[in-house]
Amino acid sequence: MSQRTKGKCKYCGKEYTAGYMSRHLSSCKERQKRLDAMTGKRQCGYFLLHITAKYDRDYWLFVEMRDTATLKDLDDFLRDIWLECCGHLSAFDIGKDRYEVMPSDDFFWGAPAKNMNHSLKSVLEQGMTIGYEYDFGSTTELLITAVNHRTGCMQKDKITILSRNNPIEYVCSECGKKPARVICTECYWDGEGFLCEDCAKTHECGEEMQLDICNSPRMGVCAYDGSDLYPDQFVPDTEKQNA
Repeated sequence: MSQRTKGKCKYCGKEYTAGYMSRHLSSCKERQKRLDAMTGKRQCGYFLLHITAKYDRDYWLFVEMRDTATLKDLDDFLRDIWLECCGHLSAFDIGKDRYEVMPSDDFFWGAPAKNMNHSLKSVLEQGMTIGYEYDFGSTTELLITAVNHRTGCMQKDKITILSRNNPIEYVCSECGKKPARVICTECYWDGEGFLCEDCAKTHECGEEMQLDICNSPRMGVCAYDGSDLYPDQFVPDTEKQNA
């Protein structure tokens, strides 16, 4: 795909590619103002995480997460925003250790995986990149990098989205003119199958093979049809204030 997608900063609303957003968030003046204005006695550590699809870097997220939150908290978030369709299993690979949502105690294949009830600060360090898998059949693989770590006032939410790639726009594979709204899961693997509303009605594979186009690396896989909790377009605080 390689469209070098852009996304908006939560604090200032400016658009950057993922590579530049990683640097921008560390120097964003509006973000620093917000952090400086926070008050409270309780201090907490936070990781800035860059999350991207392993094989399609056009899908990406930047989130800040409390370091006392667990891998299970991160797993829940990833399912909610990008992945959940049929309650599949999932796992993190961190160094030589594997952390699964439902680990087995079977030693047949070697040491069993650990559970996800480990805090981020017990398994992560700044600069580390870890792997994540959702669904061990039709697997969606992610890479998660701990960009940096800071200490500050404890915020209400364990995890905050700082930026997300804007939805990717596709043109209908059949008419080549109108914006695509659904994808044919049968044709998708051949690089086709993006369908506008009109072409979807007459597509030879039938409507039962179609899923909504969504802002996720799991688009077109299994029964994934988008997130029920997070809209495809991330809205920065500046646009919320002006709405």
